[in-house]
Amino acid sequence: MDIASSRQKNQARIRLCGRFDFNTHRRSKQICEGRLTGSAVGELVVDMAALEYPDSSALGMLRILHDRGTAASKCIVIENCTPAVNDVLRIANCQKLFTIC
Repeated sequence: MDIASSRQKNQARIRLCGRFDFNTHRRSKQICEGRLTGSAVGELVVDMAALEYPDSSALGMLRILHDRGTAASKCIVIENCTPAVNDVLRIANCQKLFTIC
């Protein structure tokens, strides 16, 4: 999986591409947590347009991201989910934790 990261003003963006599985969990966690630190970022957007499939480790990473974002008073938004990814997030009740666009 490829992970691209960028920042504009107070918004950080993470773009996930490929298959999110256990092998990429640590790297994605480090990048996402890095974007949550500091007061300059108020919102983290996770773009899943190019994500093929999130396994249980991806859902775990999202849960950690939610917890760290909440602790840091940051808004986390998930956007551009494919229908398959959206189904996985819906089944896992991620809509209760995140704004999903």
